[in-house]
Amino acid sequence: MKTYKVNPVAVKAPSRCGLDNNIAWEKAEVLCDFNSPWDKSAVNKIEFRVLYSKTHLYFSFKVFDNAVYVDRLDDTYNSINNSDRVELFFRSDKNLNPYYCLEIDPTPRIMDFRAKSDKNFDFNWHWPAKDIVVESVKTENYFKVEGAISLSSLKTFKLLNDGIIQTGLYRAKYRKQADGSYKPTWITWVDPKTESPDFHNASSFGVLKLE
Repeated sequence: MKTYKVNPVAVKAPSRCGLDNNIAWEKAEVLCDFNSPWDKSAVNKIEFRVLYSKTHLYFSFKVFDNAVYVDRLDDTYNSINNSDRVELFFRSDKNLNPYYCLEIDPTPRIMDFRAKSDKNFDFNWHWPAKDIVVESVKTENYFKVEGAISLSSLKTFKLLNDGIIQTGLYRAKYRKQADGSYKPTWITWVDPKTESPDFHNASSFGVLKLE
């Protein structure tokens, strides 16, 4: 499995993730290994970083894109699902029973849900609000989504085991079509080797390894 080494950092529980520079992101390894196995369109650069402290896991997506699309019809999950976003999936084992999904758009709105294999989604489930902080910033050339997740919640859901977090990292990029509609390009860290786009697959996960 692909592995990302997560370096430690000495910070207190965050008030604003890393956007106010209270996290030393330069200590994190930069992961840019993203592609779309199902689409020949060029994939803009994505920089992903992770750090951890005694209390939290911190993540950062920096997505280079000057044509970001956000569906602003409303704030439902359907609207988020039709928008550019980044995604993190966590699992305890390859059986995917259950696994946990965080899909975050540039505003940042969160679509969080619990799932089981065969795309059995529970949208009534939410990551405990006290255990997650997410923020974002958008410029002309990129958007950034940063977050902090308590280690205690990862342990509660049996997602942190011996310093290992089995994780899927993804991006949905919506492109405007000739008829004015938007269609997604699906981008992933780990190629699941599926004929059509499918992140909800055991083969699409890699490993975050806490050093």
